[in-house]
Amino acid sequence: MKYKESKERSAELLRMALGHMGRHDAALNPLSFAVWYESVAGINPKLDAAIARSIEQQPRLGDAAIERLFREHVAGADTAAMERIGNDFKRAITEIAESASSTGNQAGVFGRQLENLTEALNSNDTTDLAPWLSKVRTGTEEMRTSAEALQQQVAASQREIQRLQGELTRARDESLLDALTGTLNRRAFDIKLQSILKPDPVQTAPNCLVMLDIDHFKKVNDTHGHVMGDKVIALLGEILRTSVTNQAHSVARYGGEEFAILLPRTDLAESIELAEKVRERTKAMKIRNRSTQEVIMSVTISAGVTAAREDDDAATLIARADGALYQSKQSGRNRVTCA
Repeated sequence: MKYKESKERSAELLRMALGHMGRHDAALNPLSFAVWYESVAGINPKLDAAIARSIEQQPRLGDAAIERLFREHVAGADTAAMERIGNDFKRAITEIAESASSTGNQAGVFGRQLENLTEALNSNDTTDLAPWLSKVRTGTEEMRTSAEALQQQVAASQREIQRLQGELTRARDESLLDALTGTLNRRAFDIKLQSILKPDPVQTAPNCLVMLDIDHFKKVNDTHGHVMGDKVIALLGEILRTSVTNQAHSVARYGGEEFAILLPRTDLAESIELAEKVRERTKAMKIRNRSTQEVIMSVTISAGVTAAREDDDAATLIARADGALYQSKQSGRNRVTCA
């Protein structure tokens, strides 16, 4: 199933999607909703990048733009790419099989020639020996040529398969990355969260989760526009990627302006310290006008931190971290709350 959000989460995404739909000229139809739902959910990085490019050219997207975005990035674009790669794999394997079959047939002919030569050698009559020697010489040359062709085909197919494997790896990686921020997307977050929640009898340190988002982000969009809003999200993604240096930890864009940090085998104090580090670095970030270098905006974040408990599943862990994030908001924002 493509959409795995809970009822509560999907209701929040519905609100966010409707907000985007209301700011554009396209009709409020299912295509428009699907485009904006996948965008705010953070599950379609290629769509996010395409939306950003489209808005640069046309700040208020119309029906044609939304239909194109839906057709190219929601309605199975990845499936088409995977089908193309799969067909290329089949072609490479078929070419190897055909070359092997040809060489096998040539080997069969050469084998019969050797049998006939053996019979001629064992015969007292040597009159048939010369023709069979000539045929075996010709067969040997043909066999050598066929074997070389097979070797070349195998080498070429191996290179092709390696290239296709690289494409598959890139396609898989791209499907797990948020194009705007370079962080993991929601799908990758769900996969990693399920992985770290699996019981591990030898694990002693807890698994922690940080949920954070940008304070007053709607005001950023309303005042400076969605292009600037995307820039702020991208800059926060960069701060997160450079702040979270432990390779065991993961940063994901959870949806819209909300991010998550997964910290397996990390105690709560270290997790809080990391969240505070991100908060301080974000607070120090200044957004400047490119032309005048004048500071036009500063940004803060609020965060919630929690450690997984024995009876936690993904939903309860996220809900507790989200609850701590909400407490940070209620307490004045620009702070980290532990739950």
